[in-house]
Amino acid sequence: MRVRSTRRILSIVWMVIRFMLQIYKFYLLHSRVWDEQDKQEWEALLTKQAKEYRKNAEKMGGLLVKLGQFLSSRADLLPKVFIREMEGLVDRVKATPFTYSEAILRKELGSRYELEIQHLNPHAVASASIGEVYEAYLKNGKKIAVKVQRHNVREIFHQDFKALRIVFFLLRKLTSIGKKSDLKALYTEVVTIISRELDFRKELEHANYFRKRLQDNPDIIVPTYYPEFCTGRVLVMDWVEGRKVTDTDYLDAQKISREQVAQKLFTFFSDQFLNSGTFHADPHAGNIMIQPDGKIVLLDFGMVGEIKSSDTDYLREAIQGIVLDDYDAVIQALYKMEFLLPSADTDKVKRIIRKTVELYKGGQLDVGDTDSFLQLMEELQTVVKEQPIQLPADFAFLGRAVSLAIGLVAVIHPQADLVEWGKPVILRWMRGSKRHRSIYTGILANSLRPFLSMPRAVVDWLTDGEKQRSWERDKQKNQLLHQFYFFYTVLLLALTAGSVYTGIQGIIHHTLWLLLVGFILTFIFFGLWLILFIKHVLMLRSINKTRRL
Repeated sequence: MRVRSTRRILSIVWMVIRFMLQIYKFYLLHSRVWDEQDKQEWEALLTKQAKEYRKNAEKMGGLLVKLGQFLSSRADLLPKVFIREMEGLVDRVKATPFTYSEAILRKELGSRYELEIQHLNPHAVASASIGEVYEAYLKNGKKIAVKVQRHNVREIFHQDFKALRIVFFLLRKLTSIGKKSDLKALYTEVVTIISRELDFRKELEHANYFRKRLQDNPDIIVPTYYPEFCTGRVLVMDWVEGRKVTDTDYLDAQKISREQVAQKLFTFFSDQFLNSGTFHADPHAGNIMIQPDGKIVLLDFGMVGEIKSSDTDYLREAIQGIVLDDYDAVIQALYKMEFLLPSADTDKVKRIIRKTVELYKGGQLDVGDTDSFLQLMEELQTVVKEQPIQLPADFAFLGRAVSLAIGLVAVIHPQADLVEWGKPVILRWMRGSKRHRSIYTGILANSLRPFLSMPRAVVDWLTDGEKQRSWERDKQKNQLLHQFYFFYTVLLLALTAGSVYTGIQGIIHHTLWLLLVGFILTFIFFGLWLILFIKHVLMLRSINKTRRL
């Protein structure tokens, strides 16, 4: 087990190192200004890497699948090529032998497995990277679904977490991703979210939450779980008959109105995505079923996100800032929601938001082939790529869930007018509730604020604006130099070790030329390493001295 775990960690880390070396090689061989051919070659390289990642994820399972799904909504971290490939990554793997699942059932349920659960079909009806689902019956004849955690899945994921920690360390030290993203926070998010899925008791808790939240909604139901049979590795719930909600032939055969089903889903998702609370973060077609009477069934509550009450208020503040043309307020709201890291170029972010709003007001945003719209999309992608913009995990899940939900509605009822359906929902949301003040109240208060005090932003700009901008430029330059020195000192140290090894081999095998080559290369590489090391230390001292001044 230890040998397999080490091999697994090394294979994951080596895959990422190879990707990094391929990218460094590409930049070394191409000029700083790319022509159309350079761009095509770059796209081809990223496509090749994305396909290799997906192939390895489908082969190895574990964290690679979950991480791929997690990153598929992270336009702030990955290029479009990777995101397109990750979107098609399906969490379906080969089922393990039933003997493993049965051993887990006996260990988790004890004698209740023998006494209460009967006629369990040993062939899994569904198999994913974390759990497998079996069909069975309770002693009283009730048909149930039994979800069992995969054999050794916890050990596999914990090994993958170790590999991910090494990968994030390399990315943080040797790439520009570490500069624009808080990779330590991202690692914590990934481990926290996926560890939550490894504890089935959390899924039971989420299912109970949704059942309570939907208790007054007769159109959407959640299967009944049996807490006495549920543990950290086993879940038992009612068996639900139905078809995928996107099976339009079934909807037509049962004479179920597609428009009504789409509207029910739209109402459900709107409530989740706009108001504080927990939301279903994985609403794909396999997790939502439709019954013959038109009722919608929600399944699989392992992956959820949370919209905090404060986040709802911050979002209102951002919209309020857009309405008042106060983009400093918009930026502050984005900071509060942790969309922007401290080193973000706020002027550039404000400019792209303002341009988007102006295009919308001018009616140009709806025309997909206008030059202005295409230019805006390019600028937006550039800002997301270059700036320290990082989506918090729950907002990344929210974006993914919104995308999946819109896709479901479009498949079920392609003629759906989401704008018309959304207008009354958005108006109610903007008016606020008893707990949240109305956006209109906030707009009135902010409209009076300029008459009560001199804007601090003007004072800051007049007194310290140029100094701050100069400091930001120097900071970015120093970060790039630090990455340059760190990468090449590590590389030269590795080459020096390889040269020493070559010389030792010459001594062992009494080969003079090997000894000479090893000695000469060791002298050259170590000398270069020493020069870079000294220059790096001097640079750091200079930076510290400047900071003190």
